[in-house]
Amino acid sequence: MYEVTAFEESIEPGSNVLVSGPPLSGKRDLALDVLAEGTDAGEGAIVVTTKDGADRLLEQFARRTGYEGKPVAVVDTVTRQQGVGDVLEDDRVKYTSSPVDLTGIGIKLSEFLEQFHEVRGIERNRVAVHSLSTLLMYADLQTVFRFLHVFTGRIQSVDGLGIYCIDSTAHDDRTMNTLKQLFDGVVETGDGSELAVRLADA
Repeated sequence: MYEVTAFEESIEPGSNVLVSGPPLSGKRDLALDVLAEGTDAGEGAIVVTTKDGADRLLEQFARRTGYEGKPVAVVDTVTRQQGVGDVLEDDRVKYTSSPVDLTGIGIKLSEFLEQFHEVRGIERNRVAVHSLSTLLMYADLQTVFRFLHVFTGRIQSVDGLGIYCIDSTAHDDRTMNTLKQLFDGVVETGDGSELAVRLADA
């Protein structure tokens, strides 16, 4: 089980959870807190970022826990799109050309999961995607649904824990209801400090 203090829950390995809420309601912070908790317990952490570059995201992660020498990695879909010169990949950061490159995102995630799970023998890995709303700006619902179907399946296959953020106010009910089919639970953030947590096994 994955212990997630923020949710006050223990979550089954292979689960994928949608974190839904309006802008500025703490979705990214919540996702990073969940990953940092795992890092402190010796688990791997992978973030797919579609809003902030890897440098900024790692700075935000470092405020929670030290990650040097630990299995913490970022799939950065932002930096190359912004035209920030030549950026080289390493064991910590991999890049795609933009958030449009869903195939590239899936490949880079799989490379990190293979490195952590199979090469380094890290059996528990937490993955966060911030944010699905950005992907939906660039691709239609059907395309994003197919991508997430494969992505969530990859998390399930390695007994990982997936956390996916979405701006609930940016999408209609059809979009939200369609995407929710892919997840084992939904956590809703709001203006207050209370989270609404609904997990399949709860």
